[in-house]
Amino acid sequence: VLNNNQKQQLESASYSSRYALGLFYEAGTRIDVPWAARYITDNPCIRFISIDNKKRNIESPEIGPSVVVHTTVTFGSEHLDSDSAAVQQLILSHLERIVPSLPKPASIKCQKWRYSQVTKAVPNCLAHMILHTEPLLICGGDGFTRSNFDGCIDSAVSLAEAVKSYL
Repeated sequence: VLNNNQKQQLESASYSSRYALGLFYEAGTRIDVPWAARYITDNPCIRFISIDNKKRNIESPEIGPSVVVHTTVTFGSEHLDSDSAAVQQLILSHLERIVPSLPKPASIKCQKWRYSQVTKAVPNCLAHMILHTEPLLICGGDGFTRSNFDGCIDSAVSLAEAVKSYL
């Protein structure tokens, strides 16, 4: 059971929302763009596009390429409760304008991230929070630090140290 102070701290964290779109292609399909990933600054819908297999340097003749699209935070929050199929079509229409040479995918997956990146971390904690000592229950993650890889690592180290002190 959380005490009121813990509950208030946890509730004060805030997160951005966005959509991710995955486009999956048959083996042998060529995605003809001169980049593996691209940050988009001038579109109200799309913020980031990657040719995922190219970005990860795992191009293969047996496995089809995939394209990953992330929307802007503003677009994500404006369409948070919209119909998923309608949002997918809207993202695809913007994508077609940005990368008109994209072939038709074999399949598409539209994913809503209600909690995408922490915009305001849980305050007054040391990258983790001990909720209960017997049994030991500790929570952590980038929501207790900042939304990047270093924030995740900082929280993981903090969690390990906290657990260690109870061993």
